[in-house]
Amino acid sequence: MESLIRMLDAADALPGAAALRARSYELLDLPAGAGVVDVGCGAGRAVADLSERGARAIGVDLSEQMIAAARHRRPDADFRLGDACDLPIEDGTVAGYRADKVFHDLSDAGRALAEAMRVLVPGGRIVLVGQDWDAFLIDSDDPALTRTIVHARADQTANPRAARRYRNLLLDAGFEDVAVEIHTGVFTDATMLPMLTGIAEAARVGGAITAEQESAWAAEQSERARAGRMFLALPIFVASARRP
Repeated sequence: MESLIRMLDAADALPGAAALRARSYELLDLPAGAGVVDVGCGAGRAVADLSERGARAIGVDLSEQMIAAARHRRPDADFRLGDACDLPIEDGTVAGYRADKVFHDLSDAGRALAEAMRVLVPGGRIVLVGQDWDAFLIDSDDPALTRTIVHARADQTANPRAARRYRNLLLDAGFEDVAVEIHTGVFTDATMLPMLTGIAEAARVGGAITAEQESAWAAEQSERARAGRMFLALPIFVASARRP
């Protein structure tokens, strides 16, 4: 769990990450002092940001370790253990709902959105942020192997294409004024190398590639990173909508 927290901290510090978080807060369009829930809050970065902006922020996470870490870092904030499909929040008590990098892990996105509808006040806003796990754009000398690696890692995710489905999921759940933005992160140095070697390892563990293929592909990406020739483009989808 400590390694996951370190990885999340590193992701929060990536170029453009702060601006993307700020954009998600803008789309919530919260009235002063309004309640907002950050689902899948992790160590609580967004809860702290939203509280600083004057919101009454609640962080919810399924992991006891994450909630413990969030409470340790921010003892004055409101963190609650809970499931996205069974939120520990009363009906119609928050004006905003935010979930960042969460819905790809949910097998039942519709149920989670029904919960969002339940806890939001009429006119309340929802914002979903996440990447499509089948849409990692990676330069490589072996595009066929790269395609196999990306798809194999995506297939290990509960809902890998949730982000491209945000609009239709929100419409199906009854939300209105649905809009979607795409913010693409471009990475050309070693910052994201652990992610690339990680997806290759996952593909090998899942039986999609051999150990030799993993080693060769990871070595190529490592050399590209060393030479400043790595290229990863990661589209991030940001969807927003309003509860009727």
